[in-house]
Amino acid sequence: MDKAGSEKSIIALEGWLQTPAGVYLREWEQTCLDNLTADIFGYNAVQIGMPQIDALAASRMPYKLLADRKVRPGSAVDAGLRPVSLTLDYTELPFASQSIDLVVLPHVLEFSTDPHQVLREVERVLIPEGQLIICGFNPASLWGARHVLRRVGGTSFLPRTEELISMPRMKDWLKLLNMGASQSHFGCYAPACRTEKWLHRYAFMDNAGSRWWPYFGGVYIVQAIKRVKGMHLIGPAWTKKTASAPAVVPATNKRREQQDG
Repeated sequence: MDKAGSEKSIIALEGWLQTPAGVYLREWEQTCLDNLTADIFGYNAVQIGMPQIDALAASRMPYKLLADRKVRPGSAVDAGLRPVSLTLDYTELPFASQSIDLVVLPHVLEFSTDPHQVLREVERVLIPEGQLIICGFNPASLWGARHVLRRVGGTSFLPRTEELISMPRMKDWLKLLNMGASQSHFGCYAPACRTEKWLHRYAFMDNAGSRWWPYFGGVYIVQAIKRVKGMHLIGPAWTKKTASAPAVVPATNKRREQQDG
């Protein structure tokens, strides 16, 4: 899929998120993200993509940014979407190296033409021991199976993606970047239902699924920590360091920095 196709997929995701299934997903992810981010401390946090949820709502960090590929029109903001603080290319983040404490990627990687580069950029901008949270569709689920069957004549349920990335594969990618997964969660166990009525009927599967088939939820969230070999943190120097907003650097300067390094 080319860049234009990727843009269409993201637009399709935005429409899908307004459906009953999309609302169901957003409610579960919002609850899970609130629980995770409330206990992560630091100064600078960035949510990249998917302004339909506030991934940093429960975060207590003083500087929080919502970044996306495009600025939302006034009509979108009036409809309830949060305004975007910064526009960027997912594969070339305009932040200084080791300047961000927390990055959240809600359904960015499966819609990216180069998810590996997105992760490399995130690893670059995270401070040592900085944290990354990823939301993704789970291919090993009823939703994922329905998504695969569309290729052999079945009807589509999820929006068109580049590729669904499994949890084990995601952890392997993170490990290659010296980022160790610390927590993982699965949710949305109901079948691929399009109506609120049928999703409500299958609500019992969320409790049963988390107990009896915990790895087959329609979506997952994985939290990872950037590890730096040979570094030992002895605690924050509260009296010496002051909070500051993340430095935004032009892409040309970043390229020059990488070449000089």
